[in-house]
Amino acid sequence: MSNAVSALQGKVAPGEVTIREAGLQGMIILRGDLADKKLQSVCKSVSGVAYPARGQANCEGKSGLCWMSPDELLVLVPYDAVAQTIALIDKALAGTHYLAENVSDARAVLIVEGTFCREVIAKLAPVDLHPDTFKPGDFRRTRLGQVAAAFWMRDEDTFEVICFRSVAAYAFNLLAASAKAGQVGHFAS
Repeated sequence: MSNAVSALQGKVAPGEVTIREAGLQGMIILRGDLADKKLQSVCKSVSGVAYPARGQANCEGKSGLCWMSPDELLVLVPYDAVAQTIALIDKALAGTHYLAENVSDARAVLIVEGTFCREVIAKLAPVDLHPDTFKPGDFRRTRLGQVAAAFWMRDEDTFEVICFRSVAAYAFNLLAASAKAGQVGHFAS
């Protein structure tokens, strides 16, 4: 069996806004009735974070919950804990209608860090990222340039971006190029 490797093997583009690959991240797509108390309970139990509201992500370290759609969550856990986490979900939700699927090796996580991280994302995504509209904890499923992506704001100076592994190099290079240019000017105080 081959060893797991991340999509870009820790690639970094340093600068005023730094772009870096986060490395291996456990990711489970969980589809089901998000109002189901059993589903909410197991999600909180396996992730260690509060259940997110619509359009939100609650993440701490390598664990978290991200609202993807009205019937879908992205459960984040350490990469080595995915199989065990799916087993716990399967046991807790037995007899209910749900789907839990490991998508860890099909995705990549990119970190965008720096004072002007909003501008970097705003140049690429059709999302209003003004500080009055998009705040830490907010989550969007959208696109960056020409590829599907999802992102959330971890704090005022950090975005985490998820994309398909097959387009990780493109997304990384797009973000790195966007980080080199000037500000958008929309977010000035």
